[in-house]
Amino acid sequence: MQNKFFITGANGQLGRDLIHELTSRGVDCVASDIQDKFSGSENCTYVQLDITDYDAVKKAIHETMPSRILHCAAWTAVDAAEDDGNKPKVYAVNVTGTENIARVCEEYDIAMTYISTDYIFDGTGTEAWKPEDEAFSPLNYYGQTKLEGEFAVKKHLHKFFIVRIAWVFGKNGNNFVRTMLKIAKTHDTLRVVNDQIGTPTYTPDLARLLADINMTEKYGIYHATNEGGYISWYDFAREIFKQAGVNVNVFPVSTSEYGLSKAKRPYNSRLDKSKLVSSGFRPLPDWKDALRRYLAENGTN
Repeated sequence: MQNKFFITGANGQLGRDLIHELTSRGVDCVASDIQDKFSGSENCTYVQLDITDYDAVKKAIHETMPSRILHCAAWTAVDAAEDDGNKPKVYAVNVTGTENIARVCEEYDIAMTYISTDYIFDGTGTEAWKPEDEAFSPLNYYGQTKLEGEFAVKKHLHKFFIVRIAWVFGKNGNNFVRTMLKIAKTHDTLRVVNDQIGTPTYTPDLARLLADINMTEKYGIYHATNEGGYISWYDFAREIFKQAGVNVNVFPVSTSEYGLSKAKRPYNSRLDKSKLVSSGFRPLPDWKDALRRYLAENGTN
């Protein structure tokens, strides 16, 4: 198999880590994003690309002819996605952009990886969602567009990986860990939701898994978060402050007590990851270990 991977959303926190992981393995990478420059330091070809433009997508892929496309580009601002003025942009990126890539992959017989989310489910119940569970009622517009992106991939392709993740944090972007540490500098008491349950996903660990699965042809839908069991955002916050040595009082509150955000959040973000192991892939490390590594590299800033 020709060893050239094309990565969309290369300037995002997952895209950056994925480029780093792949280039460290000697993989020839083509990085792409809407910006005119690549923000990483890795040596790779960079293509400025608007994924909502089908002709531009086809031209970029035709000229580079990768063996795999890893589609990390997405509109991920969940609350902003609820604004009526933003919805056409959200749809264009998450649905039209994804279908554009899938159509070109179909034409050139290229395997595609699509990064999806726990938000495609309705967030009810207490059982972990399995990869084969049907999703039909996302709680917010972001989740709906990501689900429609999945439909587009499945409509056009047989050679695909759909990898659903949750509670993402990494060194290159804004995330819950960074937010908690920032707020703790100006507040000695915090209220954090304790009735939304899931597991964090550390982007360097996810990047390793995405590289691993793309060295195979074990196509299908997978769930991938760090190991360590299911927790609440309150549990996560307490561990962040414990490991960071930050003295702050954290009080658990329900979602209703905390107050409504523009976008509804799922109560149940548990993802069943057993398919990874049964397919022969190494699971992501414990989330507490991931947090330790994040803090060791980024400190409490």
